[in-house]
Amino acid sequence: MKTILNPTKSEWKKALKRPVQKTKDIEKIVKPIMRKVKRLGDKALVKFALEYDHVQISKLLVSVEEVKLAKDKVSPELKKAIILAKSNIEKFHEAQAGNDLEMEVMPGVTCMRKSVPIQRVGLYIPGGTAPLFSTVLMLGIPANIAGCEEIVICTPPDKEGNIHPAILYTADLIGIDKIVKAGGAQAIAAMTYGTESVPKVDKIFGPGNQYVTAAKQLAVKKGVAIDMPAGPSEVLVYADSSAVPAFVAADLLSQAEHGVDSQVILVASSEKVKDKVMKELDAQLEVLPRKEIAKRALENSVAVIVGNEDKAIKLINDYAPEHLIICVENEEEVVSSIVNAGSVFIGNYTPESAGDYASGTNHTLPTYGYAKSYSGVSLDSFVKKITYQKITEEGIKNLGPTVEVMAGNELLEAHKNAVTIRLKYLEDK
Repeated sequence: MKTILNPTKSEWKKALKRPVQKTKDIEKIVKPIMRKVKRLGDKALVKFALEYDHVQISKLLVSVEEVKLAKDKVSPELKKAIILAKSNIEKFHEAQAGNDLEMEVMPGVTCMRKSVPIQRVGLYIPGGTAPLFSTVLMLGIPANIAGCEEIVICTPPDKEGNIHPAILYTADLIGIDKIVKAGGAQAIAAMTYGTESVPKVDKIFGPGNQYVTAAKQLAVKKGVAIDMPAGPSEVLVYADSSAVPAFVAADLLSQAEHGVDSQVILVASSEKVKDKVMKELDAQLEVLPRKEIAKRALENSVAVIVGNEDKAIKLINDYAPEHLIICVENEEEVVSSIVNAGSVFIGNYTPESAGDYASGTNHTLPTYGYAKSYSGVSLDSFVKKITYQKITEEGIKNLGPTVEVMAGNELLEAHKNAVTIRLKYLEDK
């Protein structure tokens, strides 16, 4: 990690520059994949599994028997952990359900709004360098709570053509039985267009590599919604002398091990704080199984020394991190000033990994600065808000003249007449 001392505001963008995403180059690779899936359906998915995952797939859909076998391969300890995480995630997401709205805005004019589940959703679950069974919980649980009619999971197979047992166990636990052995851009294409085995969905959720991300963005152009734009995963830790250096280092490394294009940022109140964290980071890095991945991610990363708290807060909001960990003495005031972040972790005993797995919040979050305008996945992500209105005879008499005046002044005579004809009808009754 390189160190930058008290950068000026004009230097922030360069100092905290994220790894470059070569979107156009990636799209050139992804577009032919999507076209082939659209044209050939399941045949293309089988072909790409052989080409990219180096496995011959005979059946794309996971069988009931495969799910049963997977259950026996998951340790009791992991099952217990998944069940506890499920409980917390369900509690927090069930609490997000809002009441339907109905109100009479003026005599005879009633407006309503209610939440309606998105009917068909596709969940992409990465299974490459790390099989993310936790993402099954994070996406499947709110989809179920929302009442989505059809839920399909796409996840890449291993070299033997199998799906990781924990992914299958978790999907079964929350009641998802349509699981497709397909990963990468081809999986996103399948959910975008539909194939013999994969239903066409209305919205696609889930993290993935740069090819998955590019495919999701192309899916939007085909009329399929996505959860959010996303880039490589990232964390920013804001620490002062009250922070425990070993904890901070562990949090930075937990994000760095995600992938070589991940980025971790330390905003330290002093060089002394930074030096203590770096010493711990070097020691912990040496014993990590994914040391080489984390090491390369740290090359994209930076420690910034900012002695002034107000300036530090402005820098954080400007960067808009996916994950923000705040370990400072004045935590309440700092937290209240944060307006751009995917998810915030407060205090020395709140590691980012808690939110990744089991605290109850969702770990599917906006990256690459999109936290300035996007929220992370929540129950709201799986529903649409439909408005309704009901106007009585009294209501059209009260409201009609206002609509006539406004429509007339916009020179939309048919709009005006839709009201006038009703008012005249009532006069002649």
